[in-house]
Amino acid sequence: MTSEIRQFFRERGISEVEAIIPDMAGIARGKIMPAEKFAEDEGMRLPESIFLQTVTGDYPVDTSAAMSPAEIDIVLKADPRTVRVVPWAAEPTAQVIHDCFYSDGRRVTMAPRHVLRHVLELYAQRGWEPVIAPELEFYLIEPNIDADYPLKPPVGRSGRAEPGRQSYSIAAVNEFDPLFDDIYAFCEAQDIEIDTLIHEDGPAQMEINLLHGDPLDLADQAFLFKRTAREAALRHKMYTTFMAKPHAKEPGSAMHIHQSVLDKKGRNNIFSNKDGTPSQLFFSHIAGLQKYLPAAMSLFAPNVNSYRRIARQQLAPINVQWGYDNRTAGLRVPVSNPEARRVENRVGGADANPYLAIAASLACGYLGMVENLQPTEPISGSAHDMPYALPRSLDEALRQLKDSEALVNILGEPFVAAFTIVKESEYEVFLQVISSWEREHLLLNV
Repeated sequence: MTSEIRQFFRERGISEVEAIIPDMAGIARGKIMPAEKFAEDEGMRLPESIFLQTVTGDYPVDTSAAMSPAEIDIVLKADPRTVRVVPWAAEPTAQVIHDCFYSDGRRVTMAPRHVLRHVLELYAQRGWEPVIAPELEFYLIEPNIDADYPLKPPVGRSGRAEPGRQSYSIAAVNEFDPLFDDIYAFCEAQDIEIDTLIHEDGPAQMEINLLHGDPLDLADQAFLFKRTAREAALRHKMYTTFMAKPHAKEPGSAMHIHQSVLDKKGRNNIFSNKDGTPSQLFFSHIAGLQKYLPAAMSLFAPNVNSYRRIARQQLAPINVQWGYDNRTAGLRVPVSNPEARRVENRVGGADANPYLAIAASLACGYLGMVENLQPTEPISGSAHDMPYALPRSLDEALRQLKDSEALVNILGEPFVAAFTIVKESEYEVFLQVISSWEREHLLLNV
């Protein structure tokens, strides 16, 4: 164990450690152990198949295309930059995010954290350093024990649930002040840097913005924030959900990604020329997102529920149009000075694995820059009135990902094979479920 981690444990009297990795769905997997045992380990072991576990906890029938039939172990090695306290734990507890390796020292290339690392290495080889800032939307909901019943907003301090949409309402946020006090305190204890908190369009729908910075660090923060928000909500007898579309007739929840690129030497934003005008690399980055986002869609919308959000007039983008300060477009260029020129990718859902969504978004922009692509003309009207240009189902999105040679090469064949095996298995399980809509409208009519 590195001296930084050992010192962290000693200074805070840590007695227990959660050694975690993000799996394909962005779920925290790993081991919990006494701090003394963690200090003795030279890297912990877990079965390689942990990355082939579905969101329901099952395993695909055939995993031969992604892993050895021998079910070998992989070695988890702590990233000292990620050690943090677990502020809601009863005992002094730390959590550490790990990277994964095979016994011969090779990285496990299907691990989501590695996929993002690899994309960042490609940028670094060209002297570029991406900067990102995620925005995460989520709903607060009343505890829901029976999955057959629709979700309801929770009761706030007033003793009443929200009667309708309260976009940007301060009073509606104040309804849940005790919860948000806990969230802010938990985030501060974990060095999760929240910029702003607002009430979004849906009932008890909120959004937090994280301060911009290093993509891997921000992916770690987004990963930890999801867990933090859920834990805080449980203390107040409610749930936090990051489902893309939890309510049938309300807006979905997104994860918007603001992205720009610096020159590593001069630390200048390469999206702007010296005279402050947009650079060719800026336009090529947008063009790469336009060209490759449809094929990368399954990384931004990884669940069957994700595609219920991608619907016309539902506030989510349905295509890859771009525009200046245009929130109807999939790609928005916010008003900013030349030093802060950036692109906001509005396609992703809050249910996306932050490591994979950020990696995919940066990969699309990278391909645009190295291929010197040209974007379409920016639009000034509503992109919601234009044709669909994104996949409408998980099945279609997975087919497009597998058929994109450029994305497979940049994300890695082992990862794409593992990811598609997991998601195809989830899709097949979903197809076995008969919905209430089918019983309602087909049972006696067809």
